[in-house]
Amino acid sequence: MNPIHKKIPLLIHNGKPICESLMTVEFIDEVWKDKDSLMPSDPYQRAHARFWADYIDRKDRQTWEPEGEEEEEGKQELLESLKVLELEALGDKPYFGGENFGFVDIALITFSNFSIEAECPKLIAWGNRCMQRESTSKSLPDPYKIYELILNYRKHLGPE
Repeated sequence: MNPIHKKIPLLIHNGKPICESLMTVEFIDEVWKDKDSLMPSDPYQRAHARFWADYIDRKDRQTWEPEGEEEEEGKQELLESLKVLELEALGDKPYFGGENFGFVDIALITFSNFSIEAECPKLIAWGNRCMQRESTSKSLPDPYKIYELILNYRKHLGPE
């Protein structure tokens, strides 16, 4: 039901598809307002959160397909991007939204299982805080299954 990419992630709500992870999170946040909002109330801070979530999403997409030398270069680039996130967006705050878990945290939480403790200790501490949240720990898939999924995806693509 994804009209363009014909793939997941996809949310079907009232028979209508909502495509792409970040857009789905924003949609959920807007539709179910009885919970604390995932987005800041201030328009500038919302734009800032969308910027960092998009930054994360773009870096995530770059890590899925390369192999060999490109894969190593991609890992280094990803690590540098995570360092930028740690320094520029997280800083000394417990979550990207300050005291509150929110949109940027959701965008980045899938990276919390990477072995980057020496390079990004604040991101690792953030990931550990996020994993202590029941809503996070119960909703994330097993990282080994994700790794297996990525390997199968690469096999499906075949050699270039």
